[in-house]
Amino acid sequence: MTRTESDRTVADIVVERLRAWGIPRVFGHPGEGVALIVEALHRAGGDPAFVPSRQEEAAGFMASGHARYTGGVGVALATQGPAALHLLGGLYDAKLDGKPVVAIIGQQTFSALGSAYQEIELPRLFADVCSQFLRVAAVPEQVPYLLDQAIRTAVATRSPTCVVVPHDLLDQVVPDGLPHPDGGGVIAAAPGLPPTRVVPHEQDLGAAAQLLSAGQRVAILVGQGGYGAADEIMQLADRLDAGVATSLLGKPVLDERLPYHTGVLGQVGTAASAQLMAGCDTLLMIGTNDPWTSYYPMPGQATAVQIDIDGSRLASRYPIDVPLIGDARETLRALLAQVPQRRNRDWRDMVEAAVDRARIECDARAEAPTERLNPRLVLRELSPRLPGDSSVAVDVGSVTYWYARHLQLPPGVRAHICGTLASAGSALPYAIAAKLARPDEPVFALLGDGAIQAGGLAELITVAQRWPEWPDPRFVVLVLNNADRGGRGGEPERGPATEPVLAVGAEPDRPAGPGLPSPEQVRAGDIPYAGWARLLGMHGIRVDRPEQVGAAWEEAIAADRPTLIEAMVDSAIPLEPPEQPFADLRGLSAGGVAEGAGPAAVRGRAQTLREHAAQGADLV
Repeated sequence: MTRTESDRTVADIVVERLRAWGIPRVFGHPGEGVALIVEALHRAGGDPAFVPSRQEEAAGFMASGHARYTGGVGVALATQGPAALHLLGGLYDAKLDGKPVVAIIGQQTFSALGSAYQEIELPRLFADVCSQFLRVAAVPEQVPYLLDQAIRTAVATRSPTCVVVPHDLLDQVVPDGLPHPDGGGVIAAAPGLPPTRVVPHEQDLGAAAQLLSAGQRVAILVGQGGYGAADEIMQLADRLDAGVATSLLGKPVLDERLPYHTGVLGQVGTAASAQLMAGCDTLLMIGTNDPWTSYYPMPGQATAVQIDIDGSRLASRYPIDVPLIGDARETLRALLAQVPQRRNRDWRDMVEAAVDRARIECDARAEAPTERLNPRLVLRELSPRLPGDSSVAVDVGSVTYWYARHLQLPPGVRAHICGTLASAGSALPYAIAAKLARPDEPVFALLGDGAIQAGGLAELITVAQRWPEWPDPRFVVLVLNNADRGGRGGEPERGPATEPVLAVGAEPDRPAGPGLPSPEQVRAGDIPYAGWARLLGMHGIRVDRPEQVGAAWEEAIAADRPTLIEAMVDSAIPLEPPEQPFADLRGLSAGGVAEGAGPAAVRGRAQTLREHAAQGADLV
């Protein structure tokens, strides 16, 4: 059949279904297997828009980032072979943190299957990460239905899904109305999924209210599932005189200036949160799956209530007496109607005193003199300057520690991190997705030098190409440059969900592996990150002294274009987990660093000893 310009193809149908669902943009990298979809997106005039990344891995993280910052469905596009492999990181990120993402994957033409050229068994490859829905289209009539089901399932299950479309199917002409297949069943296609209201049964709410009311020392742990329920959480905390901690993903949910807000829990968190958990007799978990169970109350210490929309997560981290399946906001409103006001100022006073001590300690550590710039100071100086309508993207590495402890988020700021997968290189794609979703609001990306080398240098090209379209050009990238790409002293080699990466003090230097430069070969300035930004037409600032930090943030926020701040920070600052209550500190002065440790480890141990001594700790 001869093609005409007015003919609709399966590629056009793909674009039409995405538009019917209100998908605003598709993230991907052009390739032969999806070239027809890219052409159809261009013909559609930007509805949806196509956002090309430098590589498919970034496209996957952009799609996950879009889901995080908007609450909508992220869509990623990739062709077969290595392109499909690169997409996996972003899809696993979405799976582990419960975000709706749809992957549309191109495949070899049917006639080429079996030839082994760029051929990967796509259904098997994606079977785990897209376990909720994964289908390969075989005829044009399937395509609208498969896309509808993929999007609907992604939303309903808060997970990634996948549709594979062979290249030769995309080019087939389809008539208006897409008739049903001959001799087959009816295939219905209809976009839309109405929101639901999920509230626990009354008897379960009553049991939870009774348990919480009986508690004398109540602690509340808030995760990302608490988004939108800040008012209800604060009301319940005041009614019970409770202290509140958050998971790393839940950090933006509540105003961190609250006097009873102890901060983030876990290895990257605060001593106040560890003390809150160690002293409580009642625990309320709201929308959290925080993996640092060693910082939870001891099993048997506290009675517990957990609220989560996903029943599979109930009691997965701590023994639960009353599990509640429901939306956090709706469930908390129902609980408030049954929980009476109960004063326990002794407990609340203890919590607030711990918060005050933790904040004083954070300030002292940020002000502590270091050989190079103190990275804690860099994050602390952003706190009073961070606009309330900002979006913040945080990468994996030492920057995670400084963000968790030293950046105080004002109410309304949207902040996200690759929390469960803990993949370095995710923050810049997140930030791009956040900026495209709200181009009239500022965005901040916080990275280490290792993370920006993991794809970030390339994706700065995406920023350079797109920023002239933004009504608000503020897009600030912080790179903490400790000249330590190999993970010694600054960048953890494992994600924040694992055991402590560095022992108290610092980890001994390791010899460089094959092809890796030694510490002596790596020196600050070898990779001029700020210079790279200027080369791309953006603004670049390099800071290496404490008095420059505040001015650098103000200059970046006032700039008329995206800005990269390169902070030359000390790699020896120890990434200490918060001390457990009554921790014995004597190990710091005896055998704290292994024999043969390198200079960064020795300086890290010395820095720790100085800080503990300044706080009056007995190290003898």
